Amino acid sequence: MSESICNLHELAHLDAEGRAALLRRSETDLSGFIEKVRPIIEAVRTEGDAALARFARDFDKANLSPDRIKATEAEFDEAFTKVAPEVIDSIRFGISNIRSFHEEQAPEPMWLKEVRPGAFAGDRWTPISSVALYVPRGKGAFPSVTMMTAVPATVAKVPNIAIVTPPTEDGGVDAATLVAARLAGVETVYKCGGAQAVAAVAHGTQTVGKAIKIVGPGSPWLVAAKRLLSDIIDTGLPAGPSEAIIFADGTVNGAVAALDLLIEAEHGPDSSAYLVTHSREVAEAALKALPGLWARMSEQRVAFSKAVLTGKSGGIVLTSSVEESIDFINAYAPEHLEILSTDPFAHLGRITEAAEVLMGPHTPVTIANFVLGPNAVLPTSRWARTYGPLSVTDFLKRSSIGYVTGSAYPEFAAHARRLARYEGFSSHENAVSELRDELLKG
Repeated sequence: MSESICNLHELAHLDAEGRAALLRRSETDLSGFIEKVRPIIEAVRTEGDAALARFARDFDKANLSPDRIKATEAEFDEAFTKVAPEVIDSIRFGISNIRSFHEEQAPEPMWLKEVRPGAFAGDRWTPISSVALYVPRGKGAFPSVTMMTAVPATVAKVPNIAIVTPPTEDGGVDAATLVAARLAGVETVYKCGGAQAVAAVAHGTQTVGKAIKIVGPGSPWLVAAKRLLSDIIDTGLPAGPSEAIIFADGTVNGAVAALDLLIEAEHGPDSSAYLVTHSREVAEAALKALPGLWARMSEQRVAFSKAVLTGKSGGIVLTSSVEESIDFINAYAPEHLEILSTDPFAHLGRITEAAEVLMGPHTPVTIANFVLGPNAVLPTSRWARTYGPLSVTDFLKRSSIGYVTGSAYPEFAAHARRLARYEGFSSHENAVSELRDELLKG
């Protein structure tokens, strides 16, 4: 089997270091980016809009002046004339499904449980006051990210929502992104990307309003800036360059596995994409299919996907069994996971570490990325072990609620008083002693 067009990693032949290397992502080591990002952040902090305009020219090759950083109402209106009606229809379709999913996902605004007669405890959810949504543009236009971030933010009723996205060369904004923003309910869009966008919403500029949280995927530059500014702004779930595992159990044509392997691989050379299978037949069919699939792709996307599949973070992982495949998946903890099987539910129960699990041959990542409904902004770089997908609750904060009535108080006070005395907190003890009873009577 030729590996010239795609890596073939036979798991049984790899030592511990070789296996560990397969788990690494492009942003695992951010040291080089951290030092490059520091002066960008400082420039935005001290110069504001002037720095944003300069970085737009330097990094995005955009003709942008400081007075054009915020998208105007006219730019929104014009966007609807630039985007084909059928594309707008698909954006509406996706937003409808995404909104339906996230409305169902939203928690009750408040719940209380009577834990003992006359004593109540519960939770209350309220919106975060200001959130920035990052929509990347470096390797393409992503109105889908606008949909996935803006819809749950509006469902959560965040009062101040702003999108930050890199400008186009003419100093504008990708038209479909503006269409998606308006249809989702967001009318504030700032033209800044990468590290400078994170700095702008963290510190605020003459035009860009400060936010207390930023969400959305991006490059290692963005991830590095989030790390440096995490003591100033909540940086949300860790979402870096795209990654996917296509798990094939041998019941679906290997050419389909190759078709889906290219979905996330075409995002850019810093993406990660693996086909994981115990079937050599599937692996051979996938390799055989790749040249024909590349012939149907644009030159840029072919270059990106070839770089991934022949690089350090992509290819085919050939295992000795289904069990070994699943063990590898759980160790990798992928952002996107497809289960290519005629009986995907037979495998689902053993897969515990994946941010998104797409079941069967008719649920490719493409459908989930755009229109199915569940959020496609997902934790990367093995953070699926502790984080889940972006959700309505990422735009809400939770407060505990307690209410003890006078009839329930004596029992609770007695137990609390004993524990306060044991831990040595005299004011705690006094607050539930006879002193309280006397003061309340007075």
